[in-house]
Amino acid sequence: MLGSGKSPATGPGEPRSKVAEKTTMDPIRRLGLLDNEDIHLMMQGSHMVKVRSPRWQKSRNLRLLEDGLTVWCESTKSSRKAKAQQTCPARSDARGPVRASHAQKLLASNASNTVELQLFSSLHIHATSAASLGYNTTEECLRTLKERVANMTQKEKLDQYPAPNFPKCYLRRADQNQDGKMSYDEVKRLLQMINIDLSEHYARSLFKRCDRSGDGRLDHIEIEEFCRELMRRPELDAVFRHYSSNGCVLSTAELRDFLGDQGEDASLNHAQSLIVAYELNDWAQKNQFMTQNGFTMYMLSLENDVFNPDHARVCQDMSRPLAHYFISSSHNTYLTKDQVTGASSTEPYIRALNQGCRCVELDCWDGDKGEPVIYHGHTLTSKVPFKEVIETIAQYAFKASPYPIILSLENHCSVEQQVVMAKHLRAILGGKLLTKALSNDPLKDLPSPEELKGRILVKGKKQIPHLGQLGKTGSSASFSSSSEDELAVGNKNAPKKDPTKVYSKLSPELSELVVYCRSVAFCGFENTPEKPPNEMSSFSENEAIKLIKDSGKLFVRHNSRQLSRIYPSGQRLQSSNYDPQEMWNGGCQMVALNFQTPGEQMDLNQGRFLPNGRCGYVLKPDFLCSPASNFNPEITGGGPGHIPTQLTIRIISAQQLPKINTEKASSIVDPQVRVEIHGVDIDNASDRTQRIDNNGFNPRWDCTLSFQLQVPDLALVRFVVEDHDHTAKNDFVGQFTLPLTSLRRGYRHVHLLKADGSSLSPATLFVHVKVSRKALPMKSLSERMALAKGMA
Repeated sequence: MLGSGKSPATGPGEPRSKVAEKTTMDPIRRLGLLDNEDIHLMMQGSHMVKVRSPRWQKSRNLRLLEDGLTVWCESTKSSRKAKAQQTCPARSDARGPVRASHAQKLLASNASNTVELQLFSSLHIHATSAASLGYNTTEECLRTLKERVANMTQKEKLDQYPAPNFPKCYLRRADQNQDGKMSYDEVKRLLQMINIDLSEHYARSLFKRCDRSGDGRLDHIEIEEFCRELMRRPELDAVFRHYSSNGCVLSTAELRDFLGDQGEDASLNHAQSLIVAYELNDWAQKNQFMTQNGFTMYMLSLENDVFNPDHARVCQDMSRPLAHYFISSSHNTYLTKDQVTGASSTEPYIRALNQGCRCVELDCWDGDKGEPVIYHGHTLTSKVPFKEVIETIAQYAFKASPYPIILSLENHCSVEQQVVMAKHLRAILGGKLLTKALSNDPLKDLPSPEELKGRILVKGKKQIPHLGQLGKTGSSASFSSSSEDELAVGNKNAPKKDPTKVYSKLSPELSELVVYCRSVAFCGFENTPEKPPNEMSSFSENEAIKLIKDSGKLFVRHNSRQLSRIYPSGQRLQSSNYDPQEMWNGGCQMVALNFQTPGEQMDLNQGRFLPNGRCGYVLKPDFLCSPASNFNPEITGGGPGHIPTQLTIRIISAQQLPKINTEKASSIVDPQVRVEIHGVDIDNASDRTQRIDNNGFNPRWDCTLSFQLQVPDLALVRFVVEDHDHTAKNDFVGQFTLPLTSLRRGYRHVHLLKADGSSLSPATLFVHVKVSRKALPMKSLSERMALAKGMA
């Protein structure tokens, strides 16, 4: 968008007195941003022009609302009703920032008027959107707001809400006449907004109970009482009362007992620290008690999350060889949509790198004026200059993770433009680019992520001199290619060419940049221990699956020393993804997925790389790292990695699930929860709760699901919430995926994610988890294999 600098009409909230204005500024004060002039300018608002193309330009007014958390957008044709609903949270997770250079080009080519401004990405930008906003210093302001909100304590968050996790913007939107009070009809509107369908009798009863004045309207204090009563959590209250001797407070010792049952630090010091952090009552905190409200705050905090917070930082040994890690990898990274007509851009690289991706793909082709370009060859996808992609990678390479990035080059360029590629790589990446081995000693194993921290590696073919072929001039004709086209990998019937007669079409300049990731054709498992560890092969998904099923144990041993990259079948024209779990079971490191395509497969990828600080490297289980391993992903009735485990998950309740059909006010979700286990074939399973009709606000199931696992160290647990539909496929509501090894036992909240992987806050599941690793009576291997295939 382009910003004119003119302030729009006041919009929601309308003119107010100085006293009222002081009150509305309280949230900004609590965020510590009261004196920030740029924040005040954002609250005054500005006229914008949204630009998508030369023909599509729309007028918009944007303003930061007084809660400091919500942006209000008004279009010139908005009705009053629509205006009140056109808001989005300022803390929304954008899919990635729009770089200034990209935005300037977009606006310069599309805008009819030239305006001097700074640029920032849309607050609610879609993964494929190129829309940009213009506004003085707004990018920095929004980043400040987002960081400040993310770092708020539970007490500070409570100040933003009249009840836990209940945004004031909902109250403002439900208050149609903006008089600060709410009639029963307005309360019913509020309930629809927050996705709950209370019975008429209960809704009216609760309304009358809170209407202390008896005038049929709830004032500010009465609205808070109504919301708090609505937000009551009987299931949490029951847990609290179980550990409280008097039902009113938890003593430090009682809280310690609860923590012990949760499998946490059960020391008095830890219990006291939680009271200090989460207790809201001054008297209780002073006397080292935790009240029911403080307990609720703690239980909803990330400190009590189902995901182990110790795994939210780099906590694994990073000194092992690269081949011992799963590495977050992207396929066709440059694409924003499908691989036939989708646009190519630098933005997907930013999004992937910001998500911790450590291996990105560059399909390189000859471009105009001697400059190579990146796109999906022989298709209608657009082209992006190779130089721009490298500049983007240089800028964002290590913002999310300090560990090495691998540039997977699919090289289709002429020798001349390969020289240009090498020149850009050296000039732009500078000292970050690895151009020679870390040691002159013979290579026994690949270096570790720790040794390669901050370095960028090139994966590609490399020229190898052959004795007797080197001429006096050492020209490029005296080198031969070390491999054939990777597309021929796995084709045993393909005629093998004599490497001494296959002359290279590689430039020495580009070849020199390949050090530890030398692409070679896979020629079988013979002599695996003698293969140089810097040789790696790429496999299509079908080739990899065949190797896992036919020679699983050998493939595991191969992947203990060599890197393997798996890529989607070329038949996936819509850039869909395969199941990555099968490849991880075989020890494959670089399981490349289309990051631009959300869905179950990307959920699994996000879950796999959630631990170890989301750094993009996750240490494989030991039984996948030994060259003598006997682990076979297809036969897991015993042996390495076999630890019979019972997983029991009680799905208790959900909180504030979003509406799916936002166009129909009366539409309320009928939620049900599905828990999936993704691991070796014998462990794959799924089970679900019953549905709850017409309640997305606080549905309660109290449903226990049990799973029996053989290889827990490879298993992922996926929680999925759906809106049940009698006549069609259930609608997706939210999900959360994590490794079983990062799943915490006890009473936990699962903070759900959207389909694109961003936060669905404040939507949560409340669960109880029990994990028992001991010998259990189990069904026969054939019975369990048959069961697993039947569920699939």
